[in-house]
Amino acid sequence: MIPHTGGSCQIGADGVSSSSVVNATKFASSGAQRFRILHKYRNIAMVGLSSNSFRPSHFAAIYLLAEGYNVIPVNPTETEILGRKCYASLREVPEPADVVDIFREPSAVPGVVEDAIAVGAKVVWMQLGVVHEPAAERALQAGLDVVMDRCMKIEHARFFGGLNTIGLNTGLITARRR
Repeated sequence: MIPHTGGSCQIGADGVSSSSVVNATKFASSGAQRFRILHKYRNIAMVGLSSNSFRPSHFAAIYLLAEGYNVIPVNPTETEILGRKCYASLREVPEPADVVDIFREPSAVPGVVEDAIAVGAKVVWMQLGVVHEPAAERALQAGLDVVMDRCMKIEHARFFGGLNTIGLNTGLITARRR
Protein backbone atom coordinates (compact mmCIF):
# COMPACT_ATOMS: atom_id res chain seq x y z
CA MET A 1 0.00 0.00 0.00
CA ILE A 2 1.09 3.52 -0.79
CA PRO A 3 -0.14 6.19 1.61
CA HIS A 4 -2.29 8.85 -0.01
CA THR A 5 -1.32 12.30 1.21
CA GLY A 6 -4.93 13.50 1.02
CA GLY A 7 -5.98 11.70 4.20
CA SER A 8 -6.18 8.26 5.72
CA CYS A 9 -7.05 6.54 2.43
CA GLN A 10 -4.61 3.89 1.18
CA ILE A 11 -3.93 3.42 -2.52
CA GLY A 12 -3.45 -0.21 -3.57
CA ALA A 13 -1.10 -1.56 -6.20
CA ASP A 14 -3.77 -1.23 -8.88
CA GLY A 15 -4.21 2.49 -8.12
CA VAL A 16 -7.60 2.24 -6.42
CA SER A 17 -8.51 3.25 -2.92
CA SER A 18 -8.48 0.32 -0.53
CA SER A 19 -11.51 1.87 1.16
CA SER A 20 -13.80 0.97 -1.78
CA VAL A 21 -16.46 -1.40 -0.48
CA VAL A 22 -16.02 -3.56 -3.57
CA ASN A 23 -12.42 -4.44 -2.67
CA ALA A 24 -13.66 -6.42 0.33
CA THR A 25 -16.04 -8.55 -1.76
CA LYS A 26 -15.76 -11.37 -4.25
CA PHE A 27 -16.70 -8.82 -6.91
CA ALA A 28 -13.35 -7.03 -6.81
CA SER A 29 -11.99 -7.03 -10.38
CA SER A 30 -8.31 -7.23 -11.12
CA GLY A 31 -6.40 -4.81 -13.30
CA ALA A 32 -5.84 -7.64 -15.76
CA GLN A 33 -9.60 -8.29 -16.01
CA ARG A 34 -10.38 -4.62 -16.63
CA PHE A 35 -7.56 -4.34 -19.18
CA ARG A 36 -8.89 -7.38 -21.06
CA ILE A 37 -12.43 -5.95 -21.12
CA LEU A 38 -11.27 -2.54 -22.37
CA HIS A 39 -9.05 -4.12 -25.01
CA LYS A 40 -11.51 -6.75 -26.26
CA TYR A 41 -14.93 -5.07 -26.32
CA ARG A 42 -15.74 -1.98 -28.40
CA ASN A 43 -19.55 -1.59 -28.26
CA ILE A 44 -20.71 0.13 -25.09
CA ALA A 45 -24.35 0.76 -24.21
CA MET A 46 -24.20 3.63 -21.74
CA VAL A 47 -27.31 3.40 -19.57
CA GLY A 48 -28.06 6.77 -17.99
CA LEU A 49 -25.95 8.78 -20.42
CA SER A 50 -26.83 12.45 -20.00
CA SER A 51 -27.00 15.20 -22.61
CA ASN A 52 -25.79 17.62 -19.90
CA SER A 53 -22.13 18.26 -20.73
CA PHE A 54 -21.36 18.80 -17.03
CA ARG A 55 -22.39 15.26 -16.05
CA PRO A 56 -19.70 12.57 -15.66
CA SER A 57 -21.48 10.24 -18.10
CA HIS A 58 -21.30 12.85 -20.86
CA PHE A 59 -17.59 13.40 -20.33
CA ALA A 60 -16.91 9.65 -20.22
CA ALA A 61 -18.86 9.14 -23.46
CA ILE A 62 -16.90 11.86 -25.27
CA TYR A 63 -13.63 10.31 -24.12
CA LEU A 64 -14.62 6.77 -25.13
CA LEU A 65 -15.87 7.95 -28.53
CA ALA A 66 -12.55 9.74 -29.09
CA GLU A 67 -10.76 6.49 -28.24
CA GLY A 68 -12.66 4.62 -30.95
CA TYR A 69 -15.39 2.95 -28.95
CA ASN A 70 -18.96 2.75 -30.24
CA VAL A 71 -21.05 4.40 -27.50
CA ILE A 72 -24.77 3.69 -27.62
CA PRO A 73 -26.82 6.16 -25.53
CA VAL A 74 -29.60 4.67 -23.39
CA ASN A 75 -31.82 7.18 -21.60
CA PRO A 76 -35.65 7.30 -21.75
CA THR A 77 -35.73 11.10 -21.40
CA GLU A 78 -33.56 11.82 -24.46
CA THR A 79 -33.89 11.25 -28.22
CA GLU A 80 -30.30 12.06 -29.23
CA ILE A 81 -27.03 12.52 -27.34
CA LEU A 82 -23.70 13.46 -28.92
CA GLY A 83 -25.25 13.15 -32.37
CA ARG A 84 -26.29 9.55 -31.73
CA LYS A 85 -29.79 8.14 -31.50
CA CYS A 86 -30.73 7.54 -27.89
CA TYR A 87 -32.76 4.49 -26.91
CA ALA A 88 -35.31 4.42 -24.09
CA SER A 89 -34.13 1.03 -22.84
CA LEU A 90 -31.34 -1.44 -23.41
CA ARG A 91 -33.78 -3.89 -24.99
CA GLU A 92 -34.57 -1.34 -27.75
CA VAL A 93 -30.95 -1.09 -28.92
CA PRO A 94 -30.83 -2.74 -32.38
CA GLU A 95 -27.11 -3.53 -32.35
CA PRO A 96 -25.13 -5.78 -30.01
CA ALA A 97 -23.79 -4.21 -26.84
CA ASP A 98 -20.67 -5.89 -25.48
CA VAL A 99 -20.49 -3.76 -22.35
CA VAL A 100 -23.38 -2.23 -20.44
CA ASP A 101 -21.94 0.79 -18.62
CA ILE A 102 -24.33 1.83 -15.83
CA PHE A 103 -24.62 5.50 -14.83
CA ARG A 104 -27.73 5.00 -12.69
CA GLU A 105 -28.52 4.86 -8.99
CA PRO A 106 -27.89 1.47 -7.37
CA SER A 107 -31.64 0.75 -7.03
CA ALA A 108 -31.93 0.72 -10.85
CA VAL A 109 -29.10 -1.78 -11.35
CA PRO A 110 -31.06 -5.07 -11.02
CA GLY A 111 -33.36 -4.13 -13.91
CA VAL A 112 -30.43 -3.03 -16.05
CA VAL A 113 -28.63 -6.30 -15.32
CA GLU A 114 -31.70 -8.30 -16.38
CA ASP A 115 -31.80 -6.29 -19.60
CA ALA A 116 -28.06 -6.85 -20.14
CA ILE A 117 -28.54 -10.59 -19.77
CA ALA A 118 -31.53 -10.53 -22.14
CA VAL A 119 -29.64 -8.71 -24.91
CA GLY A 120 -26.55 -10.92 -24.65
CA ALA A 121 -24.09 -8.41 -23.22
CA LYS A 122 -20.71 -9.74 -22.14
CA VAL A 123 -19.94 -7.25 -19.34
CA VAL A 124 -21.85 -5.22 -16.77
CA TRP A 125 -19.77 -2.22 -15.69
CA MET A 126 -21.07 -0.16 -12.75
CA GLN A 127 -19.60 3.30 -12.51
CA LEU A 128 -17.94 4.93 -9.50
CA GLY A 129 -20.31 4.86 -6.55
CA VAL A 130 -22.61 2.30 -8.16
CA VAL A 131 -22.54 -0.91 -6.12
CA HIS A 132 -25.20 -3.61 -6.08
CA GLU A 133 -23.92 -7.02 -4.96
CA PRO A 134 -27.09 -9.09 -5.61
CA ALA A 135 -27.27 -7.73 -9.19
CA ALA A 136 -23.55 -8.43 -9.65
CA GLU A 137 -24.12 -11.98 -8.45
CA ARG A 138 -26.98 -12.40 -10.93
CA ALA A 139 -24.76 -11.16 -13.77
CA LEU A 140 -21.95 -13.52 -12.79
CA GLN A 141 -24.37 -16.47 -12.62
CA ALA A 142 -25.51 -15.59 -16.15
CA GLY A 143 -21.91 -15.67 -17.38
CA LEU A 144 -21.22 -11.94 -17.63
CA ASP A 145 -18.07 -10.25 -16.39
CA VAL A 146 -18.76 -7.67 -13.68
CA VAL A 147 -16.91 -4.47 -12.77
CA MET A 148 -18.25 -2.35 -9.90
CA ASP A 149 -17.36 1.06 -8.51
CA ARG A 150 -15.00 1.89 -11.40
CA CYS A 151 -15.01 4.41 -14.23
CA MET A 152 -14.36 3.13 -17.76
CA LYS A 153 -12.80 6.44 -18.78
CA ILE A 154 -10.40 6.48 -15.83
CA GLU A 155 -9.49 2.82 -16.27
CA HIS A 156 -8.90 3.27 -20.00
CA ALA A 157 -6.70 6.31 -19.45
CA ARG A 158 -4.78 4.44 -16.76
CA PHE A 159 -4.09 1.40 -18.94
CA PHE A 160 -3.69 3.02 -22.35
CA GLY A 161 -2.13 6.36 -21.46
CA GLY A 162 -3.49 9.69 -20.44
CA LEU A 163 -3.43 9.88 -16.66
CA ASN A 164 0.34 10.20 -16.46
CA THR A 165 0.22 13.35 -18.57
CA ILE A 166 -1.50 15.17 -15.69
CA GLY A 167 0.93 13.88 -13.10
CA LEU A 168 -0.89 10.87 -11.69
CA ASN A 169 1.16 7.80 -10.85
CA THR A 170 -0.63 4.99 -12.70
CA GLY A 171 1.68 2.25 -11.51
CA LEU A 172 2.49 1.43 -15.14
CA ILE A 173 5.97 1.93 -16.51
CA THR A 174 6.21 2.74 -20.18
CA ALA A 175 8.06 5.08 -22.50
CA ARG A 176 5.15 5.13 -24.93
CA ARG A 177 3.48 8.50 -25.41
CA ARG A 178 0.27 9.10 -27.29
